[in-house]
Amino acid sequence: MVTSKRKFSINIILIGVFILGLLFLNGNRSRVKADSDDVYKNIEILTEVLRQIEKNYVEPQKAKDLVYSAIKGMVSSLDPHSSFMTKEEYNELMTETKGSFSGIGIEITVKDKVLTVVSPIEGTPAYLAGMKAGDKIIKVEGESTLDMSLMEAVKKIRGPEGSTVNLTVLREGVEKPLEFAITRGVIPLKSVRYFFLAPDIGYVRVSNFQSNTAEELTQALETMEKNGKMKGLVLDMRNNPGGLLSQAIDVSELFLDSGIIVSTKGRTGSHDIEARAHKNSRPRTYPLIVLVNGGSASAAEIVAGALQDNNRALILGSRTFGKGSVQTILPLSDGSGLRLTTARYYTPSGKSIQSSGITPDVEIKFIAPDKDVKKKMPRFIREEDLRGHMIGEGGEKKAKEKKSETDEEKKAGELLENDNQVRQALQLLKSWAVFSKISLKPKSAMVK
Repeated sequence: MVTSKRKFSINIILIGVFILGLLFLNGNRSRVKADSDDVYKNIEILTEVLRQIEKNYVEPQKAKDLVYSAIKGMVSSLDPHSSFMTKEEYNELMTETKGSFSGIGIEITVKDKVLTVVSPIEGTPAYLAGMKAGDKIIKVEGESTLDMSLMEAVKKIRGPEGSTVNLTVLREGVEKPLEFAITRGVIPLKSVRYFFLAPDIGYVRVSNFQSNTAEELTQALETMEKNGKMKGLVLDMRNNPGGLLSQAIDVSELFLDSGIIVSTKGRTGSHDIEARAHKNSRPRTYPLIVLVNGGSASAAEIVAGALQDNNRALILGSRTFGKGSVQTILPLSDGSGLRLTTARYYTPSGKSIQSSGITPDVEIKFIAPDKDVKKKMPRFIREEDLRGHMIGEGGEKKAKEKKSETDEEKKAGELLENDNQVRQALQLLKSWAVFSKISLKPKSAMVK
């Protein structure tokens, strides 16, 4: 039978072996002895503290809990995105990347030491409750989030479907804290929805990057391209908190036939990659406008940067979040996991996304719709409003052919009515089609 004290000592040894292993992996063999001597000195301090806790703390503590806490503190001190996960937390993360989990549907990070919402996922409980990108969560169930790790916050905010979580939020421009009581739900798997804004201009909304996003987008594009009439596309990635790097690369490649998509650079060569586009079997040459904002992060920024730097799309909206670091998920021997920042993202032009984000080609702030504006707008009387007006050629036929709006047309109408950025994107694409017909060369003078 293994005693508690022996288990405790084994755990300490394992920590030392783990840290020494990292030093050897660094490849700096000339410094290994000096580094290992330094590590041993620090491990002695750690061992001393743990022994004092085990011997003198007012209440007995489990050795595993103490070691896990030490690891969590070490990893969380690196950056806001690195974290140590217990076996349960690791399994939850693996479920999330497959696109289905129970919670409220927000991507969060630690920004300036405050738990901050990167973006609510469209259609989720948090989105419907009115949470916004940039909201600062200062309390979860009345408990302060000060010094709370990212994984701890995620664990507290998530929970069984149908249960409620209470959040206290600070929002820029609002004097008093906002209180949200949000009922948790199953976060939807589907990340792509689409329809036509006009008969020849498509709209695709990508809300996050899950394991099947590129496949869903491919199906959406092929459906809209069937009639061969698509003359332009609006790709909406606003409030898209990101997701899988592989999906960002695959989505970018749907619109690119060549060139760099993204590169990553880390401390070791194993984390340096350069993803390039390959020729598509189905060419897509129509104009493309990508919508982004401060809630567009990570994988969404990779796609926007790839299409912008390769001159494939015009980026419209406001500057993106600026989450340009790569996290590698490393499974550990006891079923726990390590989420470790291992590299930075760079756009094809070599620009780092970290902190700076993607700056749009056309910067337009989102303006919330004023419901009273429509009432104030004057309606001009036209010929067709006059009693007894003559019907133009083909007018009677057109009147007979007029049909009620489809669900897709209603969605497009509501979106265009309430979203100034989408309206601007549509106008630019329509103008694009018009200007492409204009010849810049004057016609030669007629000879008389």
